[in-house]
Amino acid sequence: MAALEAAEAALGRRQEHHEEEEEENNSHDREGGGEPAAFNGLVISENVKSNNIGVKIPESELDAEDKGAEEEHPRESDSNILDVSSDYPRDKHISIQRHLADLEKLADLREDKRTPCPLCPEEKFKACYSHKLHRHLQNLHWKVSVEFEGYRMCICHLSCRPVKPNLVGDQTFSKMGAHYHCIICSATIVRRTDMIGHINRHVNKGETESRFITARAPKSSYRVVKESATDVQVLPNHSTPQKTDSYFNPKMKLNRQLIFCALAVLAGERKPIECLDAFGATGIMGLQWAKHLRSSVKVTINDCNENSVTIIKENCHLNKMKVKLSIKEEDNGETVGNGEENSDTIEVTKMDANVVMHLRSFDFIHLDPFGTSVDYLDSAFRNVRNLGIVSVTSTDISSLYAKAQHVALRHYGCNIVRTEYYKELAARTVIAAVARAAARCNKGIEVLLAVALEHFVLVVVRVLRGPTPADDSAKKVRYLIHCKWCEERVFQREGNMVEENPYQQLPCDCHGSMPGKTAVLLGPLWSGALFNTGFLRRMLLEAVQYGLDEAQPLLKTLICEAEGTTLKHFSTHSPGDENKQEECGVYIRTSNTSAESFLGHGKRKSEEVLRSVAKRQRAEHSAEHPPFYYNIHRHSIKGMNMPKLNKFLNYLSEAGYRVSRTHFDPMGVRTNAPLAQFKTVLLKYSTPTYVGAQAEGPVHLPGEIQQLKEINEAANHNPGQNLLEHMDQDSRAPEDPACPRQEPALHTRVKGSSQQLLPVQPHQQA
Repeated sequence: MAALEAAEAALGRRQEHHEEEEEENNSHDREGGGEPAAFNGLVISENVKSNNIGVKIPESELDAEDKGAEEEHPRESDSNILDVSSDYPRDKHISIQRHLADLEKLADLREDKRTPCPLCPEEKFKACYSHKLHRHLQNLHWKVSVEFEGYRMCICHLSCRPVKPNLVGDQTFSKMGAHYHCIICSATIVRRTDMIGHINRHVNKGETESRFITARAPKSSYRVVKESATDVQVLPNHSTPQKTDSYFNPKMKLNRQLIFCALAVLAGERKPIECLDAFGATGIMGLQWAKHLRSSVKVTINDCNENSVTIIKENCHLNKMKVKLSIKEEDNGETVGNGEENSDTIEVTKMDANVVMHLRSFDFIHLDPFGTSVDYLDSAFRNVRNLGIVSVTSTDISSLYAKAQHVALRHYGCNIVRTEYYKELAARTVIAAVARAAARCNKGIEVLLAVALEHFVLVVVRVLRGPTPADDSAKKVRYLIHCKWCEERVFQREGNMVEENPYQQLPCDCHGSMPGKTAVLLGPLWSGALFNTGFLRRMLLEAVQYGLDEAQPLLKTLICEAEGTTLKHFSTHSPGDENKQEECGVYIRTSNTSAESFLGHGKRKSEEVLRSVAKRQRAEHSAEHPPFYYNIHRHSIKGMNMPKLNKFLNYLSEAGYRVSRTHFDPMGVRTNAPLAQFKTVLLKYSTPTYVGAQAEGPVHLPGEIQQLKEINEAANHNPGQNLLEHMDQDSRAPEDPACPRQEPALHTRVKGSSQQLLPVQPHQQA
């Protein structure tokens, strides 16, 4: 009886609702159309209303529709469906609310009335009283919700997720499962963890404002970052390159400073120069060029992404720089800026990097793509001007550092393995690819700088136009023979003839004493120098002038590494010696004379001067730095304490070898000494590690000395051959008072005693 009364009441409400709609629709038609009708601040289109007008509902379907009306009734009110004060679009789902009280309003809790759950169907949760429904909403829906910018996306059990129906006979059953509704794109996600990841992907893409429309984040979500007196706006996800359009990595600050110093040196040679940042992202590198070098450079920032180009233009306005639009945009737009100087103009282009470098010529080109840069090398060397500079930053560290060797073979055509000098191996791999690309364009290269750090590999080369420099550069791309037992290495000799025994080129004798194949062929690699001392010194002067503190220590290390000296003997050139430097036929401006007065007036005369200076090239005063380095920890002797690194460098220098530290490895030693002599000096000045050894000085182990003596006999052509003879004399006569250096006697442990140590005489050791 109660059910019959409830059905009749529902039928009456339904009929009254239709009569009200018909009256409002008739009045609207009499007014002649106009704007859509609004109910309680909610805009409802005419098409939606017209679907409910003039529809006759059979009495046989009234009972079924009454239940649907009761379920849909809470969702038809203005406060239930939408949060009118929200900034988001007004069609968000009812499961998305700000507070738990808003969710309870949907249920219309009353103590004297049973109310169904607005987020659950009647088959899952029946209508109940307010106290039970409150616990249900709080525990089942609110506690497992996903929060985003003050909103809670509660779990929903309604049949709003599209699923394939199950056909059983003539009946269709729709599967209803728990799911979440995305506040941004209205997608339905089943699992909570998947929903959190879905929201994070929207945030990383900058999609936080509207539904169904992929839009950039509003300006309020931008963050201003300042670097080297340059301000740039970045997105919150600027450090995730795979999920953002404007990638900005603060860890690459050192890389940007080194490139700026190289450009500043080139700007001192000739001006103005046209420079290109092929992958602008936020445009911070090009902005630093234009802001500090001013009229010496004409900066072009390019990016193929529309959002990145927009951010670059905004950052130009933020730094009070005028933007020169491309040819296609000049008809529709205007150049915006402060209008003070023409030197503050930056050209921003939106096209593929290969297209830009094919269309125009530049004096300075910087390539910093995401991953490998081999796809852009041919275009970079196609139109770069003579004596220009190309800088390449490679961030595909996994392949260059021999973690993914198949990728290095695919990208660079180079076979590499993981060695102790893997960072220098990576730098030489990139330079070899650069040299081959330049040779294909009938150009040669001179390596000015090669840096391999934790996050990137930077190579800066100068371009030399002509077939002769191209042939000279191509000849320096050679293979490397690497011993897998002792890690000795040597570049393969020049020539096309096949050698009968390539192992003879190695200084070690591992192939004769070890069974099987002991060496591997790596490459092709760049076998020439990695640094230009004069260019590095001028880069250091520019770093001091512009206050680039992070680049100065690295540049000092690179200069010492190029000269084969230590920081103790580091000194800068005086102004009188500065005018003697000459690199690749480029006149270096000094404080006394200017480049303009030297080159004279006129294009032809300046070209003749450059050509004549190029013919008068002379080699550096110091010999080329030795290739590769040794890690002192890698070759340490077990049971012995190594000397301090700086002292060990002095010991090698006293032995007659060139020695320096290297930026590739903090414990690496770059020297022209072979590995056998390196181990000999390291052994001589090592001390035992056991407790109780009070004497100081070199101590020798006879077994290892015998092994090193055999190695030295095989490598009898080395200059440090006589070291073992002195060591042998010292170890055989430790008690000779005429010996200037008393060697401590070796100790052995007595059986049954854990503390007492007894000296062992030389005749007992035999």
